[in-house]
Amino acid sequence: VQLQASGGGLVQAGAGDSLRPSCAASGITFRQFTMGWFRQAPAKERGFVAAIGRSGDTTYYADSVKGRFTISRDNDKNTVYLEMNSLKPEDTAVYFCAAQLGLYYTKENAYAYWGQGTQVTVSS
Repeated sequence: VQLQASGGGLVQAGAGDSLRPSCAASGITFRQFTMGWFRQAPAKERGFVAAIGRSGDTTYYADSVKGRFTISRDNDKNTVYLEMNSLKPEDTAVYFCAAQLGLYYTKENAYAYWGQGTQVTVSS
């Protein structure tokens, strides 16, 4: 099983920049898995960002990103995306994608498979 995250980068807060990290999955039947994004900022614990159900109809967001981030998936491409708009310096973190067969969308320990992470840096 491999979850390959990419698409992070460096942007400036308030400049209208956006990022769209993606996570390509292999070795799993992707459409059977709930997918999630988590993030870990320096000196902080990893925390939930967003999750999406198997068909894409169900989504969950952390309060801190609601209205700014959008999670989506393409089951034909085995890929999950995180559209990130109105980025703030506090969004700076390593972003991880994860997969689980269950429906515990926001529970980090419910996710069985994890990607390696992609760095997102938002300068002030």
